[in-house]
Amino acid sequence: MQIAYKAVIFDMDGTLLDTLEDLADAMNRTLEDRGFPIHSVKAFRYFVGNGVAKLVSRTLPPEKRNSELTAECLEAFLTEYDRNWNRKTRLYDGVPELLDALTAKEIPMAVFTNKPQHFAELCMREFLPKWEFGVVLGQREGYPMKPDPAVPREIAEHLDIAPEAFLYLGDSDADMKTAVNTNMFPVGALWGFRSEKELRESGAVKVIRQPMELLKFLN
Repeated sequence: MQIAYKAVIFDMDGTLLDTLEDLADAMNRTLEDRGFPIHSVKAFRYFVGNGVAKLVSRTLPPEKRNSELTAECLEAFLTEYDRNWNRKTRLYDGVPELLDALTAKEIPMAVFTNKPQHFAELCMREFLPKWEFGVVLGQREGYPMKPDPAVPREIAEHLDIAPEAFLYLGDSDADMKTAVNTNMFPVGALWGFRSEKELRESGAVKVIRQPMELLKFLN
């Protein structure tokens, strides 16, 4: 029997918003200020996705990676990103139309991201103010990040919808593993930061090339 999906959880970076250049610019400024090599924007596709501490650690020269320097650079990165988080960030093509369609169908929507909560809220206010999301949760002190299922379970409980009735749309291995761990339906977004191979190997049941394709799983 086919499950009737009733709600959608979205990842943010690489799924709703293309944030890569602003993240790369802030991190590269942090590295450059310390005399470290910088990285191409393309390289940041594989640095992001597991929280800002991992982003910072992955970009540092391997021989320099220690807890003290990582903490220093993390603080500097957050300061840089706070200044420039919305310079180049934009909604992906097709996302507004998808959100309009889901709103018209009265499908509950939520966001779960490994982005710090402060920046998740800023992005929602700046780029997604016209749509209603029941819950928006980012990285918070004392709460586990993806792929731990605790936060998506929290979202399901808040919306009073069973986890197995959720579509989970994301663009990374962390997203797909989170959906699998929570018993949600994993859909990979191919317009994001990672490859179809990674998404499928991490548990994606379906992958889509355009946002509006998500609707076919709700009809």
